[in-house]
Amino acid sequence: MIMTEATGQPLDRVDGQLKVTGAARYTAEWDVPGLVYGAVAVSTIAHGTIRTLDTAAALRAPGVLAVLTHENAPRLQPMPEKVGETLFRGEGGITETRQPLQDATVEYAGQPIAMVVAATHEQARHAATLLRVTYDERPPQLDRQNAARQTKPETFLGSKEEKLQVTIGDTKSALAAAPVKIQQVYESGITHHSPIEQLATIAHWQQRGGTDFLTLYDTTRGLGNAQAVAALSLGLPKEQVHVICPFVGGAFGAKGWLFAPMLLAAMAARVVKKPVKLEWRRQEMFTVAGQRAATRQTLALGATRDGRLTALQHDTHTHSSLSSGFTEPCARVSRMMYAVPNLGFSHQLAHLNMPSPCPMRGPGETVGGWALECALDELATELNLDPVELRLRNYADKNPETGKPWSSKHLRECYARGKALIGWDARNPKPRSMREGRELIGYGMATTMYPAGRRKAAAKATIFADGRALVQSATHELGNGAYTIFRQIGADGLGLPVEQVRFELGDSALPPTPTSGGSVTTATVGPAVLQASRAAVRALQQLATRDAKSPLYGAAPEAVEARAGRLQLKATPATGETYAAILKRANLPSVSGTDEAQPGAEREQYSFYSFGAVFAQVRVDEASGTIRVARLCGVYDVGRLMNPKTAHSQIIGGMTMGLGATLMEETAYDPRSGAAVVRNFADYHVPSMADTPDIQVEWLNIPDPHISELGARGIGEIGCVGTPAAITNALFHATGRRLRSLPLTPDKFFSA
Repeated sequence: MIMTEATGQPLDRVDGQLKVTGAARYTAEWDVPGLVYGAVAVSTIAHGTIRTLDTAAALRAPGVLAVLTHENAPRLQPMPEKVGETLFRGEGGITETRQPLQDATVEYAGQPIAMVVAATHEQARHAATLLRVTYDERPPQLDRQNAARQTKPETFLGSKEEKLQVTIGDTKSALAAAPVKIQQVYESGITHHSPIEQLATIAHWQQRGGTDFLTLYDTTRGLGNAQAVAALSLGLPKEQVHVICPFVGGAFGAKGWLFAPMLLAAMAARVVKKPVKLEWRRQEMFTVAGQRAATRQTLALGATRDGRLTALQHDTHTHSSLSSGFTEPCARVSRMMYAVPNLGFSHQLAHLNMPSPCPMRGPGETVGGWALECALDELATELNLDPVELRLRNYADKNPETGKPWSSKHLRECYARGKALIGWDARNPKPRSMREGRELIGYGMATTMYPAGRRKAAAKATIFADGRALVQSATHELGNGAYTIFRQIGADGLGLPVEQVRFELGDSALPPTPTSGGSVTTATVGPAVLQASRAAVRALQQLATRDAKSPLYGAAPEAVEARAGRLQLKATPATGETYAAILKRANLPSVSGTDEAQPGAEREQYSFYSFGAVFAQVRVDEASGTIRVARLCGVYDVGRLMNPKTAHSQIIGGMTMGLGATLMEETAYDPRSGAAVVRNFADYHVPSMADTPDIQVEWLNIPDPHISELGARGIGEIGCVGTPAAITNALFHATGRRLRSLPLTPDKFFSA
């Protein structure tokens, strides 16, 4: 078992000082000699072809080096069908089939149609306004219901384990026979990730021995994906592409896919033979950076009069672009949360002349879980049953879809503690019964969950002769505390004080890891860091136990332990020596260990999920329709925490993002032109400090005995998932009005 001297401690973030002092280097801040700048011109129509694109005025503008269009841009190879195990192209794929600037086709308003390269950013932006474009325009497909192309993807990202069209039992007959049934439609609008850091790429081509090498500084949380896509698209061996990204200024699902911005910079740099920086403006982030698609979800529940679910049908209609098959998998919560014998769900995709969607924090779970948990609340009202009690009566002791036992589940404890935190039993359960002055008071709750994924990853650990160590892995720091927790895990694996360990990430030359997404990073990279650190210690053990001058000479490996920078005998700890002494006597500057970790047979034996319960208190001003969240309480069963301090920040961030999705966040598009109406944070509202309530977060901190030795599951998204339903249900309790469309804006309050 892992020794717990550093892991699990609430240590400060090691990157915190770098960030608050401006020393953390983000993509747009790399100082590459000879740098020139790119700016993109975008389409003003949503559907058609470019008839003419006059670049003469732009080419005459001061400082302009080149203008790339579909007529002169370097040719790219088709986007790969898959990268690793992830489906990229095709129905259910995560990114686009089209490559940038390869033809005259326009598929959405805001699509990049040309790129100007100039000596300064200002010159490039000015020259981009001088391009003159004419189009053969066609009516755009913008209406989800009436779109000509409708598909039903079979799986999410090609995963055989996650089907999008499922029927278990006879849902139709069970619903018809149910003594109590409800059916409602829940709708959610388009939302955007809106990280502080915007997309940026610096592309730098170099020749080494007559061979082209490309270095990409890119805002990516998928170093391996970016490297593979760039290499395949540009016709290079993967080893000739180097991707660097030590810090990401927020992603929330963006910055992992939709590779056109990266490829535009690489093409331009190849043409002008200089390093090119392409930094996107905030308004362009609403077209090229991905989005959470709008959804229309139909939920039907059948139950006995004592509240036992007999049937659940969850049908989703959402949208993607003409060149993407990404589907918001809204049934992710419905498929596994409650013990229901007859279960069905489907997903239908309308392909529109709109930008491509991609995962956004809690893809599927955030809006799909909102619909399910609101429907449960409506059923509780119909049955005159406490919402928590209804959920307990349908508690699933195993996964209802697969029949597998849970790897670990303590949801009942989350319900009980959440009720105590919010004061659930002291409320008047009757809707519209609680008031303070002009404000109505309401309480609501919801179950939350997130899949506990784990994938293959590698790491390297090096112990130096001065007693310090370096651990490396090509993972990502998204603001999630990765630098800190992997340093802690590495310190324990190395038997060193945490202050003597440094962790490096964000470079594709390091041992490979998957994209940071789906809350898998800790559970995936953590075991690799631990194993690589132990491999480095074993290398030291071999040096010591084979050296006649060492006090550990001849000792069996199992008799030796690593602690506080020393190797010592377990039976007699005084017998041993420091790492520095071992390396000095061997005349070595360092020893290293490299290892990889991956899930095994346990994935076939157990169903891996994290669980939790979210409770909300809202205050509603009836005169204005203003909804204020006064309190949020979340209790989570997420396995063992690697660092309670960074975990607390992660969960609060997720709950705040869930609050924004509930009350204010929505991207509007012109229904005639398909152009995004929002341009910046004056148009697209995210929660401010004034909007954010008192948030209480607690964890059970019970290790998952099956996921890995660390016992840790991911926490990046579970905070976002249950929050919208808890707030929506609290609004109903406060007012007696049931809103079924996100966001819950005042106009909807008055029309309910």
